[in-house]
Amino acid sequence: MNGLDQFGEEDSGTVFRDTIMLALAGFVSVVVLLLPHINPQAKQADQVGDKAPGNVIVEIRWPDGIDADVDLWVEAPGDRPVGYSNKAGKYFNLLRDDLGKPLDVTDLNYEVAYTRGTPGGDYIVNLHLYRSLVTSLPIDVQVTASVRTSAEGESKPLVTTTAPLLKVGQELTAIRFRLDSKGQLVPGSINSIFKPIRSAGV
Repeated sequence: MNGLDQFGEEDSGTVFRDTIMLALAGFVSVVVLLLPHINPQAKQADQVGDKAPGNVIVEIRWPDGIDADVDLWVEAPGDRPVGYSNKAGKYFNLLRDDLGKPLDVTDLNYEVAYTRGTPGGDYIVNLHLYRSLVTSLPIDVQVTASVRTSAEGESKPLVTTTAPLLKVGQELTAIRFRLDSKGQLVPGSINSIFKPIRSAGV
């Protein structure tokens, strides 16, 4: 009887180990199958970034972490200027008004504006140093203007430049350019001839 009892105990121990091993193998199989789908939100966000709204896109960046409020002002053909005090026009929308350090959860310093459509005519991109606690000036601001001519297409950079802001209250024209009726850059139209537009938008 003792031999049968021992055999029975050994048999039940083997069954228990087999069950545990099968469960573990099933769990590993499920994890392996789910690995490609672990972070679908990040993948979706990347796709949204590639298909971001807007046709003419203007972005500005200045050194991260500094307490300076640089304002982007843009003007589309036949429209009023768009900036912090007038965030939407017929064509342009200011999507981010960065104040520097106040009310900011990151050290990133940037502003961005998009248009709906690509009307033909002159575009103006101005910078304005509204406030700065930075003791060492100038503040170098990188400015990029891009265009997307179809909803499915990727944006193509038209021009990138760096403009120095020398003092608080200064407004300067970083980029001026002209698009034709098909949203194509008119050759030779890029310049930085100053035209104040902030006062018209305030």
